[in-house]
Amino acid sequence: MQNPVKYKLKNGQKTIGAFLQTLSPVAAEILANAGFDWLIVDLEHSPGGFDNLQAQVQAMNGSGVVPFARAPWNDAVAIKRILDTGVMGVLVPYVNTRAEAEAAVAACKYPPQGFRGVAGSPRAAGYTRNTMPYLTTANDETIVMTAVETREAVENLDEILQVEGLDGIFIGPVDLASSLGYLGDPSRPEVQEMIGVIERKVLTSDKFLGTLAANWDKAQACFDKGYRWMVVMQDGATLVRASDELVARFRGDYGDG
Repeated sequence: MQNPVKYKLKNGQKTIGAFLQTLSPVAAEILANAGFDWLIVDLEHSPGGFDNLQAQVQAMNGSGVVPFARAPWNDAVAIKRILDTGVMGVLVPYVNTRAEAEAAVAACKYPPQGFRGVAGSPRAAGYTRNTMPYLTTANDETIVMTAVETREAVENLDEILQVEGLDGIFIGPVDLASSLGYLGDPSRPEVQEMIGVIERKVLTSDKFLGTLAANWDKAQACFDKGYRWMVVMQDGATLVRASDELVARFRGDYGDG
């Protein structure tokens, strides 16, 4: 098991990827062959399960893209099942304290670094064909990220950044804004000031920083600040935008036809 994205991030390189939220292996396959560094299957804000996750990871096979998943919660059982599909990176949402970050890391690591359940039968280990090579490399190659989405997480960020085995921090701007009283509106000055605090702390640490960009100008601005992990599209949202724009153009030119 080798994770090229982990080495890119350690070397200070920028990476891009997309959220997969439509449960579609076809969408996963199409985006996997687009040249992204990684794709992240969303189990927090989509109705997909572990069997569907595995089907999407299988659809990426052979493309060179690195599969990630966003866990539904900071839950060791869910994280174990996610990793057993062959995912090489996990984003754990709503992590607010050092203890919660330590629990997330421990769920992703085999003993003695953690308590991930050991089995050679899942897909990650080649259904027993690759058991020991996988078991002996997974701890080093798996990327562990936690999300900063609340005031509490920001207040505890210095301690979270001290957690060994935690590779990166993801800023969830909409959740952060909502936790501050600005439901769905991260543009508010207080939210932007807090994002600035997160940026300063993470970018001077040994962790990489990631977030989601609504457009390419936002992505570039983040990269210029030092971000290295950027969600630049979402399969469902991109389809919505493209279809809405095309239909609006047709209606504007020809009305009802």
